[in-house]
Amino acid sequence: MTVVAVLGGPGAPGATSSALALLLSWPLRPGRRVLLVECDPDGGAVLAGALEGRVEAVYGLRNLAVADRRGLLAETLWEQLLDVSPQGTGERLLLPGLTDPAQAPGLAYTWEPLVEALHALEPQGYDVLLDLGRSGANGPMAVLPRRADVVAATVRTTLRGLSAARPRIAALREDLDAHGTGSDGLGLLLVAEGPYPESEVSRQFRLPVLGALTHAPRTARVLSDGGDTTDRRFIRSELMRTARTTADRIQDLAAARRRRLGGPQPAQGGPQPVQAQPVQQQPVQHALPPQQVQAPQPVQAPQPVPPFVAGPVSGPAYPPPQQQPQQPYQQQPPSYPQQPYQQQQFQPQGTGQFTGEWPIRVEAPQISYAAPYIAPPAVPQPPVPAPFPGQPGQPGQPGQGGPEGEEVRRAR
Repeated sequence: MTVVAVLGGPGAPGATSSALALLLSWPLRPGRRVLLVECDPDGGAVLAGALEGRVEAVYGLRNLAVADRRGLLAETLWEQLLDVSPQGTGERLLLPGLTDPAQAPGLAYTWEPLVEALHALEPQGYDVLLDLGRSGANGPMAVLPRRADVVAATVRTTLRGLSAARPRIAALREDLDAHGTGSDGLGLLLVAEGPYPESEVSRQFRLPVLGALTHAPRTARVLSDGGDTTDRRFIRSELMRTARTTADRIQDLAAARRRRLGGPQPAQGGPQPVQAQPVQQQPVQHALPPQQVQAPQPVQAPQPVPPFVAGPVSGPAYPPPQQQPQQPYQQQPPSYPQQPYQQQQFQPQGTGQFTGEWPIRVEAPQISYAAPYIAPPAVPQPPVPAPFPGQPGQPGQPGQGGPEGEEVRRAR
């Protein structure tokens, strides 16, 4: 089995469309199948894009988080797969992604068991494609590219695309060398849109070019927004031809890495394809689990634990501690000079004289923690503005409706 992680980046380089092109053009020998898993934490785009909303959003990756907590991840995985084969033969399957980015934190502890479940598909003849989107190589999802056989970074051959991809690919290379199986499985998946050739891009990034997909917006729109994938013009298009060449290079690189690391080689055959309903005419039915999956064994009930019994601790016999002879108690003289106690005479404030027959109870002083009231400072108020000449005001003022105001109006 080959696990390929397709990584995107800023500027929408076309990671999802490239992964779909690889899914539809992946070379399959008899009995082999390929599975695409939408792992983009920003949400999947195939249900509303390539499938044009013909499948209800009840299947997908979000259902695996609850199944993993119940210990049913491997069984639930088969119930969430959709058959996207053009002929409906069950050879090309899809695990839809999230419908809401807010669901991504709930899968933080599911990514690693999911990778284990995908690697367990080796005896059944599966190749797996992982669509990581633009941020799927960071945080808890970093285990996906680390465990993949090949990591394909999608880059557009424009100046803006190459500049945005350089720091991300450099960080990914360091992470694979430090925590993964090495950066020799990292390569570039180019979208030939700009003027820069493959050799120049490979030399600048110091990475091999796994393939160069033709920039064909009309053909790529079938993968991103939906269309007829059984059309002969789409199948024989230049984009799909370059996708098939890219798939061959990826398989050759994965086989070479497995020989170097001493891992299992890709299987030559597999079980019969799963019968599932096609996608084109009616809602897709989820793929059934293969017959090779064994039924889960019944879980044995835990045995009761005997209660704790107090008693001597079994172990080496230690000698009893030696008892020291008891010395008679001798009172030590005080180290400070003792002064004779002098009883002080207290004189009450009232009338009479204290005889010392009962103790005096001194009350603790009452401390008030309330802040004292501080009067605010007096703020001088601004003077009343003088009325504008000619406005109605109080009589007797010039221009304010009095006699002098009448004189001003007459003068005007």
